Amino acid sequence: MIDPDTRAADWVAGTDEEAAEEAEEMPLSLRLSIADALTLGNATCGFMAVYFTTTGILIPHLTGSTETGMARNSAATAVILMLCAAIFDLFDGIVARKLRSSPMGAELDNLSDLISFGLAPAYFVLVYGMVADDAQQKVSAVAAIVVLLAVVLRLARFSCVTMKDGMFQGMPSPFGALTVVSIVLLELPFIPTLLAIIGVAWLMVSRVEYPKPRGVLAVAMLSWIVGAMGMLAAWAFDAPGGQFLLQTGCALQVVMGAVIPLFATARRVNTFRGNRRESREARAAQLP
Repeated sequence: MIDPDTRAADWVAGTDEEAAEEAEEMPLSLRLSIADALTLGNATCGFMAVYFTTTGILIPHLTGSTETGMARNSAATAVILMLCAAIFDLFDGIVARKLRSSPMGAELDNLSDLISFGLAPAYFVLVYGMVADDAQQKVSAVAAIVVLLAVVLRLARFSCVTMKDGMFQGMPSPFGALTVVSIVLLELPFIPTLLAIIGVAWLMVSRVEYPKPRGVLAVAMLSWIVGAMGMLAAWAFDAPGGQFLLQTGCALQVVMGAVIPLFATARRVNTFRGNRRESREARAAQLP
């Protein structure tokens, strides 16, 4: 006869061994890499940007608070957090290329980008539409939805479309998010602001090619982000010339968003003309 207690113990031991074997296999597909940790930092920054936009801008407006300094500091903090998310997004790609990346990396990156560069800037636009003096809440809500859907479509297409190495199709979502926020901080009239925001959303889903931030371009992007943080800090603490620095930085960001597509279009046109010229020369060489 078999002792029931012994059989139960054997079953428990067997279960523990199977669980240990599964635990050894699971890290091959589920273990978080260093790049994944950076990606999660990206998502955390995006969520905290939404938090500061709500507690420092929206709630004081709804409760009738007149502390403009608090709203300024919270707006600067929210944007700085989006800039931190962009830094995390920049470095997680670099680390993933240098070190091993988990199979979850691409999915985590898309989900984090959706929070930091889709939800956070769209929510920033929505709140702007509620607190601006000449705002129209329903129109700004539509603009915020357009920004969010543009990022969703852009990230979905990024997962499905294979581009040539070193290029993005459409404005990258971090660049688009920062451009949208810069347009808001410029404090232009309401309608031009919304039209510019919708234009950025269109660029994100367009076929315009943008270079990936690698090498010198990555260093330039990082330097620009750090400089933008300094401008925001100066504006938040009402430093001398802080407002001018902020307006200058936002204007440069918007100008870059408008100029890069022009260069990309000009390059594509020149490439097309060069290909046609080569085709004509090849046909002419084949004629007797």
